[in-house]
Amino acid sequence: MKMYILIKDSIPEGFAVLAAAHASLAAYKKFEDDRDTQEWISGTFYKVICKVNDKEFEKAKSFDDCAVLTESALDNQEVAIAFKPRKEWPKPFKFYRLYK
Repeated sequence: MKMYILIKDSIPEGFAVLAAAHASLAAYKKFEDDRDTQEWISGTFYKVICKVNDKEFEKAKSFDDCAVLTESALDNQEVAIAFKPRKEWPKPFKFYRLYK
């Protein structure tokens, strides 16, 4: 079981790190009463952080159980999407690039 966090590849690295931290907390708070989230948090609570382009980002917003984050210092631009922890993921998640 893991949480995916998608960060736009156009976001400067410093903001990307901040967005990942905020995204993790935002998704946890949004879904903390969900059974899957409770199972996830009681274990190792894996997170996968990926870098996506604008097209991938827009498509990913259509998947269920997510929190979209904005950054006020970037004119409230959408910067990240965090997804509720789960075991099975839609096919596109296999192809997102890991953030390195």
